[in-house]
Amino acid sequence: MSEMDLIAAILPDGGLQLEWESTLKTAGKTSRSFQDDLHKLSPLGEGRWLLALGFSNPKGPLSPSLSYWREVAATFTRRLIQTPDLETLRENVTCGLSSSEIADWLDRAPMMTGLDYLDANFLKRIWKQLHDAWGLEIKKYAGPVAAYVKERSPNAHLVGRIFFHLVENKADDKPFAFLATYSTRLNQEGNSKHVPLKFALQEFSGDRKKLLDLLATVSEAAKNSSVLKGMLDSGSIFNPMAWSANQAFPFLKDIPVFENAGILCRIPNWWKGGAAPIRLDLQFGNQKSSFVGMESILSFEPRLLLDGIPLSKPDIEKLLAESEGLAFIKNKWVAVDPVKLKQTLEAYEKARQVADKGGLSWLDAMRLQLSPEKMLDGGHDSRVEVGVSHGAWLSNVIESLQAPQKLPDIRPGSAFKATLRKYQQTGLNWLELLHRLGLGACLADDMGLGKTVQVLALLNHLHTSERETSAPASLLVVPASLLANWADEIKRFYPDLSFFIAHPSMQPPGAFKSKTPGWIKRHRLVITTYSLAGRYDFLKNHSWHYLILDEAQAIKNPGTRQTRILKKYHARNRLILTGTPLENRLSDLWSLFDFLNPGLLGTAAEFKKYTKALSTGAAGYAALRQLIRPYILRRLKTDRAVIRDLPPKIEMKAYPDLTRKQIVLYQKMVKELEAVLKNQDGIQRKGLILSSLMKLKQLCNHPDQYLGNTGYAASESGKFERLGEICRTIHEKRERVLVFTQFKEIIDPLCRFLEAVFGRPGLSLHGGVSVKKRKTIIAEFQADAYMPFMVLSLKAGGVGLNLTRANHVIHFDRWWNPAVENQATDRAFRIGQKKKVLVHKFITRGTIEEKIDRMIDAKKQLSEDVIAAGSEEWITEMNNEQVLDMFRLSLSEQ
Repeated sequence: MSEMDLIAAILPDGGLQLEWESTLKTAGKTSRSFQDDLHKLSPLGEGRWLLALGFSNPKGPLSPSLSYWREVAATFTRRLIQTPDLETLRENVTCGLSSSEIADWLDRAPMMTGLDYLDANFLKRIWKQLHDAWGLEIKKYAGPVAAYVKERSPNAHLVGRIFFHLVENKADDKPFAFLATYSTRLNQEGNSKHVPLKFALQEFSGDRKKLLDLLATVSEAAKNSSVLKGMLDSGSIFNPMAWSANQAFPFLKDIPVFENAGILCRIPNWWKGGAAPIRLDLQFGNQKSSFVGMESILSFEPRLLLDGIPLSKPDIEKLLAESEGLAFIKNKWVAVDPVKLKQTLEAYEKARQVADKGGLSWLDAMRLQLSPEKMLDGGHDSRVEVGVSHGAWLSNVIESLQAPQKLPDIRPGSAFKATLRKYQQTGLNWLELLHRLGLGACLADDMGLGKTVQVLALLNHLHTSERETSAPASLLVVPASLLANWADEIKRFYPDLSFFIAHPSMQPPGAFKSKTPGWIKRHRLVITTYSLAGRYDFLKNHSWHYLILDEAQAIKNPGTRQTRILKKYHARNRLILTGTPLENRLSDLWSLFDFLNPGLLGTAAEFKKYTKALSTGAAGYAALRQLIRPYILRRLKTDRAVIRDLPPKIEMKAYPDLTRKQIVLYQKMVKELEAVLKNQDGIQRKGLILSSLMKLKQLCNHPDQYLGNTGYAASESGKFERLGEICRTIHEKRERVLVFTQFKEIIDPLCRFLEAVFGRPGLSLHGGVSVKKRKTIIAEFQADAYMPFMVLSLKAGGVGLNLTRANHVIHFDRWWNPAVENQATDRAFRIGQKKKVLVHKFITRGTIEEKIDRMIDAKKQLSEDVIAAGSEEWITEMNNEQVLDMFRLSLSEQ
């Protein structure tokens, strides 16, 4: 059973948007009314709803993304109400955000839509939006700030004028000094000063009410602190005091109580956030591993650390001899908890026993990053602080995987014909390192950055390496719509690669009858589709060199038969390619890594248990991100390291296949044309050819367009299926797309289909739309609110429009006139466009569309004048055999 949950999505344009998303129904979910109220604030700007979220105290868990932004916003509101003199400063307040805090928030970010766009600049902008929203709110609020805060957060207390100071003292018997101060009112220069609290007795000697008002925060805190109550009752709070460690310890433990009541505490840095714990550190990989792969053994050394400083076993035993309180060791004060210290020492001994047995595998060592306490059999209830660190050799390896731009260049052999861009060379270097380590890799570059060419460069390098000369063939699994793309890329960039496409439409009849076909051994690469990979036993039973999945989101659902079968394949190593953000959904992440590096994220049940614990806060995501980062390489078109190497417009051809229904109708139409063409001449022959050409183009779009039906099932059109694949990636990134067609009648079916893909309606534009409505449609598409797509007729959308919020252009059917297509593309690719524009041109494989596209590219049989004119009448000048050859299906071409 599912319901709607509110999530926060980061948009490519830099916005943060609230969206409803379907989710499984769970007990204890935050009330729908709270989410509805928050969503209503969304049109007022992200600052407004974030500020409301920061002051809120929702009952029940929020979605991971919303929980994360609540913690960010709550940090702002907490800092806000802890600002001295906020009542006077009001909208002029400034709450700082340090670079270390920004780095921490980036590390802790959970999986969320648009995570790719989260960086330091984005967080700084959000922090400014919170300031702006606060300024607008408090300016229009007539009452005092304290009343405003109470309305929005009843349990919050503004900082009063009382400050507690605890500093270290050089006296051996009394190493700490305490002083309470209060701030005087602002003077004419807008400044206040702190004076000892004892002067308040003189200042308010005749006005008990004012003295009580000053001490209001102290009285509030004393309700929950016996230490402070005793100081208040005895009157010692008004005097400076020297304290022993045992006197300072209970005061330090009550710091949260004081701050929650509105008292600002100035304390030693070593206590901020609590005392520095003595923790057990499990350090792996100090020496180089002699093997490769997930089963390679890493050296293992457990250590006891105090704030990063190693402690010996005698050091701990010395601390155990102390009573509970503060102890001074290694020039640091440490909180002594005998029970916790004893558990830590016992845990150290357990870890020592494991280390004496000879280390752990790479897989086990990496998995411990998520739950290091598992090694100790203490479970999550253990009080022991346990962490995992990398030794010298492993640190260097992990750093190289996470920052591959520092790796030495791997040069492909002479048979490789492409010139790699700098970031592509970096990708090859990274893939080669993971290959040497025997670890699976996920190349998750943005669409249009050339994942294919980087994989071909890797294969070329492996094939020319002495160690790989006897390696078996590799298997590449792709969506059917990408078979022709891969074949073309291989012929272009690695023409010497011996490859075989295991697909009936691209091979002669009978090619797959043998149970152990010899052609596998005769080729270095076999290419097949996801559906056929589960059908052919000779593919499933073979031991492959590499198993490569393109558009790997096809296995994101672990429960499908397709996914289960592919995970059982045998291969020395595995590589997945995806242009879809990998970190949007945790379930997708587990399934992909279960294929890539099985066991790294545990079993499905273990991972589900781990991720369930993450819902309580954002901090746990940092460990997960650190665990998976070495195996994922993702670059965006907006990356500064990439953008210099890219043309401003990237053109890509997509070769969707005809469906079975389309093939039958296509062959029938060509057969009928062949029967009547020989009896036609003159203008009748010309009209017949042109009308047949138009019908074939309609059929290539969708059989219902050709037949005049209204169903338009996506499964009956190869173009619709490929459009869905591309647009699902666009939706994951919250980017926008323009879809051009020359046929008005298919605009509405395309809109309905895309509305299902994006989960929201888009826009359309054609010649029948009035000028006034055109302006409204354009303004709506260019607005800040996310409008995912617009479907346009090529003529109506070809000129005069500025649609720069889109950075994808899809030519659903071809006009075969480069000038006209470029005019349409320029609706997005023009002044005002801030992103790289991807142009996808759909060409149905084996049809008239592919043949004409090849002729245009090769400039054969067509003059430049004919191409520029965009006229299709040149086909009518061919003889009958040439016409029929152009029209016939040629699906066995490779």
